[in-house]
Amino acid sequence: MKTIINWRVFLILWIAAILSLIALLPYLLELQSSTLLTLDLPIPLPALIALQIVQSAILFAIMIFAGMFFASRVGLGTPILDSLTRGEPVTDKVRAILPLSIMLGVIASLLIIGLEVFIFQPAMLKELGDSAAALNLQNAQPAAWKGFLASFYGGIAEEIQLRLFLMSFFVWLGWFVSKTADGKPTNAVFWIANILAAVLFGLGHLPATSLLVPLTPVVITRAILLNGLIGIVFGWLYWKRGIEAAMISHFSADIVLHVLLAI
Repeated sequence: MKTIINWRVFLILWIAAILSLIALLPYLLELQSSTLLTLDLPIPLPALIALQIVQSAILFAIMIFAGMFFASRVGLGTPILDSLTRGEPVTDKVRAILPLSIMLGVIASLLIIGLEVFIFQPAMLKELGDSAAALNLQNAQPAAWKGFLASFYGGIAEEIQLRLFLMSFFVWLGWFVSKTADGKPTNAVFWIANILAAVLFGLGHLPATSLLVPLTPVVITRAILLNGLIGIVFGWLYWKRGIEAAMISHFSADIVLHVLLAI
């Protein structure tokens, strides 16, 4: 009997999302250490973290279920995980997406570094002056091992939120507006959904950016443009190769940005 979604894939993604959130904690706590010291927390920090994990686990369950539901109806999905849960060999499928996903992730990260170094850092220093806040973006990065662990959150959890859930939802909505002769969403629908999800991906980085520098117009533009551009790459991979390709590419980009170069 056909089910609404592949529940085995759901469980794999859900467990992976929770583990990636736990892996993010060392990186996140270091970024927020100065803020946490000034807060009068109503409950002990470990209990607060545990509650946050439980809350996030519930939200991830909802997003994964909804994302898989929408994706299955518009031609998006999890091709490698689907094959894996059916007992089919996946080695060839992984090999088919691995080089392209890694290459695009690395290229996109290098593009971000170029824009950061030659355009946004000079503009931010000009806007913010020589204050310590202006230099925090370069000097306050956590250790590389924490960046490595945090990369799993970017590659897994953020792709679940932004691509599997949000982009699939946008494509599903657009499907009612514009479809091909055989009833599939048009390319325009996929591109609009991809760009919308990428812009929201950029906006979603503003809270973390605010921990490093004040949210001035240049800083906001930087967060939206840099994260939005790389988000479009991940969205294209999700569209053409599946969520696994987007996850690998996102993870590869984060390794370059937060481990190899630590920016």
